[in-house]
Amino acid sequence: FDTSLIVRTERSPTTTSQSIVNMFQSWYKKLGLIGCSSHSGRRTFITETSKKISLVGGSLRDIQMMVGHSSLQTTQRYIESDTDSQRKVVGLI
Repeated sequence: FDTSLIVRTERSPTTTSQSIVNMFQSWYKKLGLIGCSSHSGRRTFITETSKKISLVGGSLRDIQMMVGHSSLQTTQRYIESDTDSQRKVVGLI
């Protein structure tokens, strides 16, 4: 019994990446969420943690390590911009 496996099914202790993609599509459809993909949660997690990591003394490099990217550039591509935050930071100056 491998405890490192996160997603198991009734039929198999392992799950293919396509099965996980299909599972997310099914969940999003049931929730009425249009345009979401299996990566939507990953993008949201990376964006939200990038906004808060400095509060705990961390950096984007820590997020890179958490999500398993070999390149910081890959991590940065996941981070969505926020014009409201941009306005607020300029207002601080």
